[in-house]
Amino acid sequence: MPAKLFDYAELLRPDLPPAAVKWTGFPKYNFVGGHNDADSVPVEGLIAAATRVLKREGSSLSMYGLHSGPLGYRPLREFIARKLGADAGITCSPDEVLITSGSLQGLDLVNQVLLSPGDTVIVEQMTYGGAITRLKRLGVNIVGVELDQDGLSSIGLKAALEGLKGHGIKPKYIYTIPTVQNPTATVMSETRRAEILSLSAEYGVPIFEDECYSDLVWEGARPRALYAMSDDDRVVHIGSFSKSIAPALRIGYLVAGWPLMSRILGIKSDGGSSAIDQMVLAEYCRDHFDSHVRALRKTLRRKLDVMIDALRTQFGEAAMFDDPAGGIFLWVTLPASVDTTRLTQTALQSGVAINPGAEWMTDTSAGQTRLRLCFAHPTEHVIREGVARLAEVCHREFAVPARGAREHR
Repeated sequence: MPAKLFDYAELLRPDLPPAAVKWTGFPKYNFVGGHNDADSVPVEGLIAAATRVLKREGSSLSMYGLHSGPLGYRPLREFIARKLGADAGITCSPDEVLITSGSLQGLDLVNQVLLSPGDTVIVEQMTYGGAITRLKRLGVNIVGVELDQDGLSSIGLKAALEGLKGHGIKPKYIYTIPTVQNPTATVMSETRRAEILSLSAEYGVPIFEDECYSDLVWEGARPRALYAMSDDDRVVHIGSFSKSIAPALRIGYLVAGWPLMSRILGIKSDGGSSAIDQMVLAEYCRDHFDSHVRALRKTLRRKLDVMIDALRTQFGEAAMFDDPAGGIFLWVTLPASVDTTRLTQTALQSGVAINPGAEWMTDTSAGQTRLRLCFAHPTEHVIREGVARLAEVCHREFAVPARGAREHR
């Protein structure tokens, strides 16, 4: 008989999240997660870049930091500084850029430096589920502010700041995703950005700007970053290569002034983010980033059109959504009779994975009828087939759409 396993139950911290379940593979129709189009990963270009840079500089792997120090591989930081200047209007030096293990590590590092249990943070009412989860685990009070077609509402933000001030509370930061907001995919105008910055200055609250989807605006051009429009280090900026090159290359970046950056470096004790990934990205992106992203946008736009057509075919007017300005996801509202949390559970039993709206809302009850569908990774055939399967499940559980999916074909 096998030996009895050691029981860790009494030793575990009481504030841990629920235990993970064993992974058994992805469902057939996977509309969740930040996965990207498999055929768009520049495999040959990355192979060539890896070969060149390792032949030239491979011996530098003998040193933590690749002779570039704790901020990360300098050629990559130089590329990011140039890219941000050209695309986002940000003027920064490579020494103001920190390479992180994806933008999520940037989020965690800023939270570690700034937040304590009981602190208050302002976020968009609909926002990245990972940010909400992290803030809850830290014991932080989350104040959600409504969005409109222009992103974070400046009227709502002023009301929230004024209300908190009346109770003697000063938020630690305002977290916003201004360009291809997650999950609504709106793009905040420069006028609105100026209003948000003005309120930040008036109430003395810094801004945490998450721009991990900003390369995927359909039109290519995007407004200046909030960081670019501020001149007093009041904005912290994070971005990523996960959405533009490949999610499994866990490379992101954080831009901040030295007073904050020096504190962040003091807690980033991982010996540096993946060295080979940094080297290969710098080598590849120098000559190919712009052309690669232009092609990727076209592919993603085509897949979005397929998903929109599939939803209109299968759900008709029961599925309401706005045409996103970019990104890899669609934010959908279903009739009031549908509970998307329950739909998520039953759909998964039929091989369809979706994000329920409650996971992306500060007020979970307000997300009952909403869901997020990611379209980047599935093939066009799988998108059509998966949406049809989702419609069948939704009809069976909630009589929505009014007729079964097969009758819509």
